[in-house]
Amino acid sequence: MERPLVSLTGRLICADTAQMLLALELLSDHVELSRAEPGNLRFDLAQAEDPLVWELAELYADEAAFQAHRARLRESRWGRESHGIARDFTRTEPLPRLRPEAAHDQAAIAALLTRSFGGEDEADLVAALRAAGDLALSLVAEAEGTIIGHVALSPLDAARPAFALAPLAVHPALHGRGIGEALVQAALEACRDHSIVVLGDPNYYARFGFAPAELDSPYAGPHLMALGPQLPAGSRIAHAPAFGAL
Repeated sequence: MERPLVSLTGRLICADTAQMLLALELLSDHVELSRAEPGNLRFDLAQAEDPLVWELAELYADEAAFQAHRARLRESRWGRESHGIARDFTRTEPLPRLRPEAAHDQAAIAALLTRSFGGEDEADLVAALRAAGDLALSLVAEAEGTIIGHVALSPLDAARPAFALAPLAVHPALHGRGIGEALVQAALEACRDHSIVVLGDPNYYARFGFAPAELDSPYAGPHLMALGPQLPAGSRIAHAPAFGAL
């Protein structure tokens, strides 16, 4: 990636009970404030089997986001009062990978969709498609166990085999980094024998070869585009029933 992700994994190590009690007092706010940072993708903190040790996993959108976290930290109560607690961290720059969704991803996918679209409609759509057996393909972009992108394909009732591409989501802090393009390309590659229909920004989807489609659909118009084996002009398409709830 042009601006690599920044990952920190490691431990906070208290020297004694007094430091442990201080950590217990301060860490709840520290975690909440860190997760609220726009460039933070993950901030997980859990007390280990040894109560003097906390295990930490952090992920940031890029170096600028990590430095913004450090700047905020210096002004926070945690930053001012926790100097005596030892840190043992490893920093890496993980590369995202694409893979099919797994059952344990469902809550994270819903959270990503809700954050990306500013509401729960798309998360509810994917859940309904999944429940109905209409989630033909569900791919995620993942880094260090964190879901940062998602794309779904669902079957269309059409004159020839066809899928609808929707929704497509990338964490807001990672827009313009090529993750959405990689997800779309992977979905198209997996379904070459199907027509793919999308309702979206023509300027964005034209880069993949999508072109305006003259189809009989409630979504007909300049934003309805198709790619792949040509569907007959004017032919009817119908999205999966879950789309009716949007």
